[in-house]
Amino acid sequence: MPQPFPAIAACVIFLGAYLLIATEKWVSRAAAALGGAALVLALGISDAEGAFYSPETGVDWNVVFLLLGMMIIVSVMRETGVFEYLAIWAAKRARGRPFPLMVLLIVITGSASALLDNVTTVLLVVPVTILLCQRLALPVVPYLLAEVFASNIGGTATLVGDPPNIIIASRGGLSFNDFLVHLAPVVIVMLVLLIGLCRWLFADAFRTDDERVAAVLALDEREAIKDRRLLVQSLAVLAVVLVAFVLSHSLGYAPSVVALLGAGLLVAVTRIDTRSALQDVEWETLAFFMGLFVMVGGLVNAGVLDALADALGGFAGDDPLAFTGVLLWGSGLLSGIVDNIPYVAAMSPVVADIVGQDGPQHLWWALALGADLGGNATLIGASANVVVAGIAARNGTPISFWRFTRYGLVVAGATLAVSTLYVWLRYFALAG
Repeated sequence: MPQPFPAIAACVIFLGAYLLIATEKWVSRAAAALGGAALVLALGISDAEGAFYSPETGVDWNVVFLLLGMMIIVSVMRETGVFEYLAIWAAKRARGRPFPLMVLLIVITGSASALLDNVTTVLLVVPVTILLCQRLALPVVPYLLAEVFASNIGGTATLVGDPPNIIIASRGGLSFNDFLVHLAPVVIVMLVLLIGLCRWLFADAFRTDDERVAAVLALDEREAIKDRRLLVQSLAVLAVVLVAFVLSHSLGYAPSVVALLGAGLLVAVTRIDTRSALQDVEWETLAFFMGLFVMVGGLVNAGVLDALADALGGFAGDDPLAFTGVLLWGSGLLSGIVDNIPYVAAMSPVVADIVGQDGPQHLWWALALGADLGGNATLIGASANVVVAGIAARNGTPISFWRFTRYGLVVAGATLAVSTLYVWLRYFALAG
């Protein structure tokens, strides 16, 4: 049972910071998160050990250093002109037509997020998208939203695609192939659904400027490359990093270690100025994550998340179908409010107890679908959302909490509904 004062204080602090993050009127998102973290520590809800060293209640340094390493790699690659090259190439493939271009970006982002992880994918794809929209005079935000939704959906398909899946795999003893067999089919369906939703949600974004389109189609993308030697070096290091990501479990290196090694190797090999390599790092985004993790850690320390997880577990009862639905939708709701990583960390032991040795394995897939897809609901529901919002703000096209949520709730609701139907058909109606 949670202790009354720490539990109440942790909830008040989190909700207060959440309100400041949602309104964005008085302080920045990073300031709200760091202020909330400071209060959690000042009131003794968490201590230095819990905030900075505990994997359950502290800052998830794997996420922070994965972001830092990939941001440095992207910063160096930006100097080569490769993002301009890819922007022109993509525009030509879509013949400058806005909706086919969005479809192309959704497919690329969703597929890459399944093989890598969704945070790495958006760090690589978003700079290209921003340049594309600038070249074609298209509104940037709809394309960025479509990509982040695709990254969270695509990342659901595999063990490495979304951080919560790694936690679930560890707790449930599940393999890469288990995720692929059970989740990839519905992910493909949901990516198709996302394309249809984007055609409706962002209908106003598909207006073309014929002069801009003609100008882009006349460009030679090869002329965009500014430093071919640096490009070869960057692509070689990036290829090694991406292969290491896929093989990270076999190699025994966490993705954060791979990203930092890659960033260090790239800076050393290219001898690029360190200040130049660090100038595009989204420090405010990293600070926001650290503050958010400490606040959520306060909820864990105070027993709030465990109590919520136990409450969901209490629905298990004698109706497996009803509990599966509660788990899927409850996970979607809670993952939209708090980051899905600490939620899954709190909920997975409950599911493990219910599943046991020979229990219903489909509960793991309900948890994964709910947590991963619910992350699309709000700006702070998933790590990729915060990263995209940070890059967008840095490039002069900020995405407000409520603008993200207005579209995110529709996408999250629709994909959770499809997931519910899929789970019912595969594990109940058609189960042998």
